[in-house]
Amino acid sequence: MIKVEKETTTKSGAELLIDALNEQDVEIIFGYPGGAVLPLYDAFYDCNIPHILTRHEQGAVHAAEGYARVTGKAGVVVVTSGPGATNALTGIADAMSDSIPMVVFTGQVATPGIGKDAFQEADMIGLTIPITKYNYQVRDVKDIPKIIKEAFHIATTGRQGPVVIDLPKDMSIATTDKVNDDKIHLPGYQPTVKPNGMQLEKLMQALAISSKPVILAGAGVNHSRATAELLDFAERYQIPVVNTLLGLGSFPQDHPLFLGMGGMHGSYAANMALTDPDLLINFGSRFDDRMVGSPKEFAKHAVIAHIDIDPAEIGKVLTTKIPIVADIKETLTQLLEMNITEEADKTHWYKLNMTRKERHPFTYNRDSKAEIKPQKVIEIIGEITEGKALVSTDVGQHQMWVAQFYPFSHDHQIITSGGLGTMGFGFPAAIGAQLAYPEQTVVAFVGDGGFQMTNQELAILNDYHINLKTVILNNGSLGMVRQWQEKFHNERFSHSIFQSQPDFVKLSEAYGVKAVRLEDPLTLAEDLKAAFAHPGPIVIECVVSPNELVLPMIPPGKANHQMEGVE
Repeated sequence: MIKVEKETTTKSGAELLIDALNEQDVEIIFGYPGGAVLPLYDAFYDCNIPHILTRHEQGAVHAAEGYARVTGKAGVVVVTSGPGATNALTGIADAMSDSIPMVVFTGQVATPGIGKDAFQEADMIGLTIPITKYNYQVRDVKDIPKIIKEAFHIATTGRQGPVVIDLPKDMSIATTDKVNDDKIHLPGYQPTVKPNGMQLEKLMQALAISSKPVILAGAGVNHSRATAELLDFAERYQIPVVNTLLGLGSFPQDHPLFLGMGGMHGSYAANMALTDPDLLINFGSRFDDRMVGSPKEFAKHAVIAHIDIDPAEIGKVLTTKIPIVADIKETLTQLLEMNITEEADKTHWYKLNMTRKERHPFTYNRDSKAEIKPQKVIEIIGEITEGKALVSTDVGQHQMWVAQFYPFSHDHQIITSGGLGTMGFGFPAAIGAQLAYPEQTVVAFVGDGGFQMTNQELAILNDYHINLKTVILNNGSLGMVRQWQEKFHNERFSHSIFQSQPDFVKLSEAYGVKAVRLEDPLTLAEDLKAAFAHPGPIVIECVVSPNELVLPMIPPGKANHQMEGVE
């Protein structure tokens, strides 16, 4: 294809990059400088886009993820070459797993040094092919505007995800008075957005004769901002709704039709509804192994309808009779324009699910006065924040307790690492969310293990006036690892219980951040209220029961109805 050049004033590659970011309405950049990106950072000196200097590249990428997860906009990251770029790989892979839009600029050695083991060279194209939607390496300064425009388009359309732009140092320095045409022309990338009408008819026909339908609502509902349409659809046909972990917030938790989160640590009502329906409508969930522990037993008598923006997900785990490749909001909008003249009687199914929900809620020993229960901490904070906070979690037991006991009320509210399960994610991701919405309450629930992986980002809370409430549920161990060792490895607690830990209060205070340690279960409620009333950032360490388990639990490989720990 012949490249069409456009005249422009003479600019460096770094200046063209900043112009392109402004054209994409980028609000914030997360990054960490180094030799290969110094020309770009020199241009940032006069740039009007705020830059957040994190204390580690992994923190930068997770913060950008947090920003992207709550805003729906692409997070933007700049890191240097070699170790700077490889430190970003975990966050990029995390974003890929959870379909989070990001554009990550990785510095690279100058073009003549590529492939010659130059100082701080790493093959970022080879390293990121499996964990990105697409990646680029700039080889001509004139291509920079076009590459960036395409990168944002790819990252934010279809099934969203991260795009890496590898930027050799000389491409930032080089100047030009011409740029290549930046019109987007990607014939091989045309995501299907609108659903097939015949498939919608099949779904409505199946719904008309179904007496036991259930909806599984995943992250796709939140990504497409289709919560209002989902509520209308479920209410019109009185269909019970189950959420995935990342789908939490897409359906009101206080609604009679809501059965809770399904899967390994899901509710009894949710998992039983997924076991014996005659019609399962999956809106935007990928049927991952935490939801479908035993594919042969999962909804084995149901007609499965799967609506997903990514055709690769449909039929990957379960045989799908009604596949619909489309955007969730577009699909629900069209389904709501259709009508069913006669419906099968769903009265018994409704009563059965409501009975299960009433008899088997998530529970724990609420009468304990000897130790703080982590579930109680989460419930109280849910009350303090009225279920409206943006909630970030790390990964482990506390993540599941938050999913079970925090009263999520709106989309884009939960910020958690679902697919990759990344420890260290929660705290920096909460920083990104708080920067996106400075006036909103943001709570980071972290474990004592995960917090120690990225707690250096405490340094930036005061620098950027980040009013974040961080809650450490400290049980002195890698809680979920310890739980699995207790249940499946004969209580052989191999390297999962910490012999020593830092003083988290002193650690926080060393960074100039107020901190408190809560140990008294009798004053827990008033202590938490006082902590949340603090006007600035605060770290709240809650010393909780060390032996508490996340229940119910489906043992690995077992079917959803084979839950343990159901009362």
